[in-house]
Amino acid sequence: MVSHAGPIVKLVLLVLLIFSVVSWAIIVYKLLLLKKIEKETTRFYEVFWEKRQFSHIASIAGSYRHTPLAPLFTSVYNELSNIMKSPPEDKSALKHDNIDRIERLLKKTSSVQGTKMEYAVSFLATAGNTAPFIGLFGTVWGIMSSFQDIGASGAANLAVVAPGISEALVATAMGLIVAIPAVVGYNHIIAKINRVATEMDNFSSDLLNIVEKQLSR
Repeated sequence: MVSHAGPIVKLVLLVLLIFSVVSWAIIVYKLLLLKKIEKETTRFYEVFWEKRQFSHIASIAGSYRHTPLAPLFTSVYNELSNIMKSPPEDKSALKHDNIDRIERLLKKTSSVQGTKMEYAVSFLATAGNTAPFIGLFGTVWGIMSSFQDIGASGAANLAVVAPGISEALVATAMGLIVAIPAVVGYNHIIAKINRVATEMDNFSSDLLNIVEKQLSR
C-alpha cells in the first residue's frame, strides 16, 4: 500500500516516521535518565541527613552527576562559604539580605535544573498533538487523488475506489501510531519530573532552614 501511494502521501509517511523515531529516542533516553536521577536523589538525600557536615557533603557532591540536589547544595555551599569569609560585623548586618540571596539562588538553581530535565520533552507533546492531523492530511490528499483517478477513468465501482482509499488511510493509521506513544510517554515523563521537582523544593526548604540556623549563630 505504501509503495503504490502518491508522492504527497509518501512524504507525509516519511515525516511521521521521523516523528516516531525522534519520539521513541526521547522517551527511552528520558526514562533512563530519570531513573538515574531518582536513584541518585534518594541516595544524596540519605547522605545529606546522615553526615550533616557541609564540608564532607561538598567533597562528594561531584560524584552525584545526575541528581539536581547536588547542584542545589553546591550553589548554597559556595555562597555560604563567601558569607562566612566576610567580617563578623557584616554577617550580623546583612543576615536578612544573605538569607534572601540564598533563597533566590535556590530558586534560580531549581529552575535551571528543571529546565534541563524538561529539555526536548515538549517535542512529545508536539508530536502527540500534530501527528494525527498530519496523517489526516495525507489521507485526505490520497482520497482526493483517488477521486481524480476515478474521474479520469470514468469508472466508479468498488474495485477502482478501494485500493486508493486503503493506501490513503495508511497515513491516518501512521499518525495514530506516532501520537499514542508520544502522549503516553509525555504524561509519564512529566509525572516523574514533577516528583523530582517536589524533591528539589523539599530539599531547598531543608537546606534554607539549616543555613538560617548557621547564620544566626
